[in-house]
Order: sequence, then C-alpha cells, then structure tokens
Amino acid sequence: MGFYRIFHSFIERKPAIFQKQGATGGKSRARSRADRLTAAPGWRTRCVMGIELYHADMSTCAQKVRLVLGEKGLKWTSHLLDLRRRDQHAPAYLTLNPNGVVPTLVHDGRVVIESTVICEYLDDAFPEPPMRPADPLECARMRIWTKRLDERLHYYTGVLSGSIAFRHQHLARPADELKAYLDGIPDPARRERQRRQIEYGIEAEQFAEALPVFDRFLTDMETQLSQTSWLAGASYSLADVAYTPYVIRIDELRLRGWLESRPNLCDWYARIRARPNFGPGYIDWRNDSYVVLMNETGEEAWPRIEAMSRTVPAGI
Repeated sequence: MGFYRIFHSFIERKPAIFQKQGATGGKSRARSRADRLTAAPGWRTRCVMGIELYHADMSTCAQKVRLVLGEKGLKWTSHLLDLRRRDQHAPAYLTLNPNGVVPTLVHDGRVVIESTVICEYLDDAFPEPPMRPADPLECARMRIWTKRLDERLHYYTGVLSGSIAFRHQHLARPADELKAYLDGIPDPARRERQRRQIEYGIEAEQFAEALPVFDRFLTDMETQLSQTSWLAGASYSLADVAYTPYVIRIDELRLRGWLESRPNLCDWYARIRARPNFGPGYIDWRNDSYVVLMNETGEEAWPRIEAMSRTVPAGI
C-alpha cells in the first residue's frame, strides 16, 4: 500500500504524464486529456483492486496485452504514458517497472511486467476463453513463436519504425533538444545506434540488418499458415496475439508488398482485423498523427526499400 500512495501521489502532481481512464474494455480516443483525468474520489491515494494497465497508445507490446484483455472481455483501468516525454523513465514508474518500458500490469495490487509474461499471466488468472492450445505440441509451437519475437523481431521492428518514420519527429526538434534526448540514453552502444538511425534513416546499417529478419519471419508465418488456420495450430492463441501488432506496423508503414506476396498471411491478417478484440486492442487507442506519419513516410520510402529487399540474403 505504501508504494501505491507514493506512486499515485506522483501522478497527482504530474497529471499530464499518467492519464487515467475508468474501467474499460477499450475507450474512444476522442476524449480530452482533462476528461481522462476524471475518476472516483480517492483513486490516487489507494491501491486499486482489479486490473490496471500502464501502457502507451502505439506501443506494440502494449497492443499485445490490450488484445488479450479484449479477447477475454475484461474491464480494466488505463494509465496512459507518453513515451516521447520519457514518462516511462520517471522515478515513480521505475519503482513499478525497473526496466522503464511499457506495459506494466497491476492486478489487485500485484505487479506483472514484460508483455509476453503478462499475456500468459492473464490467461492463467482469467482462463476463459483459453488462449493457449490444449495440445502440448501446439502449446510448445506457440511459445517458440513468442520466444522468437522477443529475441529478434521486436528489436528490428523498432529499427524499421524509427528509420522510416519516427526519425522525422526527432529531426524536427531543436538541436539542443535532440542532443539532450540522445545524451539521455544510458547505454553508449544503443545511443550510437539511435543517433545513426536518426541521421541516416533507411541507409543506416541496422536497417539493412532488419530486412532479412523480416523476410524470414514473414516467410515462416506464410509457411505455417499454409498448414494451419492459426500460428500455433487449429485455434487462435497468444502466438497470433503476439504477432498482430508487428503485422499492423508493416501495414502502417505501407510495406504492403511484403504482405501481398504471401496470400495465407494476408488471409490471417484479414481474420485478425475482423476479430472483436481488434477494436479495444488497437483501433480504440490508435494515434492518428503517428499513423499518418508512418503512412506518408512509408509510402515515400517503399521504392527504395523494395529495391533493397530484392538484394538481401535469406533471413536467419
């Protein structure tokens, strides 16, 4: 209880950082920030029972968790962080999640971090409908998919998004502000990668590294979906949840040539978008300004990316 008093006191002092919505299975983004701060009396000074999610609107990892919450029809309380303002590095949030990333789940006062772990936790805590296959082999396949994503694809999705689209947000900053942003990255290697990504965009070396990685993952998805309805087998599972935000990101960046050449993947994506959890997991939290930026910069970059894609070695 003591930590939550301190943490929610911090929120009250900085209301623009952590925006709270009422219990929801997905909220419209049309509401103002002031509206989002309305809540029952005393919410900032007590440990809230139920499900709370600290998340960001366009975070792929946060989207995964919201998709699970939506699939299970769970009501939850939102605390929306602005990652560009480094809300995730605020001292009080670091007490909650020492890694300084989103999302963080709090269930009846108990903290769970790491999106893949959160998704499995929710399936344990709220088993209906089940989101892990009953068949042991299919369940193992599901975990291989999520493990591969965490170990490789997630990082390169950041490279893809940053090199094509988000670098333009940084380039629009005053020079001293951009320097302060880069200086604030504690890991020197990561700082240098970010600097080169902002400066060189899709010509940065890490972007070239990303292309065979995506080719391999998308090809493997196409192969699996030619054999089974869903990534782990016959039923929709946490594997499908995990990959949904990453295929959405490819779509947002207008890299549709990567999808159109894979008909089984396209069919899977159409079925994903038709599921009831797609709204509360993604649509209701979509940041239109980010989507427009990704659409425009992706379309502009696509001819060069398409040419680069034809020359990359097979993914590993």
